[in-house]
Amino acid sequence: MTNTSPTHSKAIGYLLWIFGFTGSHRFYFGRPITGTIWFFTLGLLGIGWLIDLFLIPGMSRKAGQRYASGPYDYSVAWLCQTFVGPLGIHRFYMGKIWTGLLWLFTGGLFLIGYLYDYLTLNGQIDERNRVG
Repeated sequence: MTNTSPTHSKAIGYLLWIFGFTGSHRFYFGRPITGTIWFFTLGLLGIGWLIDLFLIPGMSRKAGQRYASGPYDYSVAWLCQTFVGPLGIHRFYMGKIWTGLLWLFTGGLFLIGYLYDYLTLNGQIDERNRVG
């Protein structure tokens, strides 16, 4: 059964696209491999970044089919992760109090955990939504 309710906001995707040369919008829509490529190539030298301007609606639709909606909002978690991730606010939001405290006191586990969450945050939220 596929999910038809939107889990990822196009507006948030476009907001993150502004920083798209870092791959943030691709990570948000559940594309960690191309997000990583965008990060290391500055959005494939800006060309892929511009093309993504037109691909965001499709990425949003596919994310909505792939991930479960539920009590935890993907956009809220991703905004927390993107702008204050080393403080662990996104982990507190998902009810992960102990790791939230760990992130808070270690700067996102010395930024390694922060990067890990960029690669896995959609899966973490999806898992929480399917359980809760």
